[in-house]
Amino acid sequence: MPWYALTGAPGSGKTAILRQLEQDGFMVVEEAATDVIALAHAIGEAEPWAIPGFTDRILALQLRREQLAAAGNGLATVFFDRSPVCTLALCHFLGQPVSPLLAAEVERAVAERRYGQAVFFVRGQGFVTPTAARRISLADAAAFEKVHEETYRELGFRLVEVAPGPLADRAGAVKRAALALTRGLDPLAAPSMPGPAAHAVQD
Repeated sequence: MPWYALTGAPGSGKTAILRQLEQDGFMVVEEAATDVIALAHAIGEAEPWAIPGFTDRILALQLRREQLAAAGNGLATVFFDRSPVCTLALCHFLGQPVSPLLAAEVERAVAERRYGQAVFFVRGQGFVTPTAARRISLADAAAFEKVHEETYRELGFRLVEVAPGPLADRAGAVKRAALALTRGLDPLAAPSMPGPAAHAVQD
């Protein structure tokens, strides 16, 4: 089962791309951090990222969602909105210590090549739209993007760039690159490859 992670700064348009991929027939797995923050706000935690154990709460939800994806999707291609590596990057960005649980999970994910050797890196579009869970400035989003990029590169991932642009173009680029990766090809060497049909890509 090919798994691919999409990452990038908050407000980069990553979630919109995933919504389009889902509409096109692919399995997608939601970002955990946004939902952990939303739940924390609902129970009165104004700044959950400042509470010890915040990143482990994100990791626990990520892992539960991964388990469900593994159990229910056979050989289907699955796109993940972030991965535990993003949670590691979040620790770096917040200046928080990396828990033994997170360190072990990132090491295991890399060793197993759970998301292959490439990650889709969705570049920011020059603005950030605030939401209840997204309260980050454009400058901080750019800094967060850099931390993500450095963290993935340090762990040996290749970045498949998803440039700013119309949603249809970005989603199409992800589909073409995912098809190339699934076939063992270099996605950067196959820019003219047609996109897959609106169903899961299989080996």
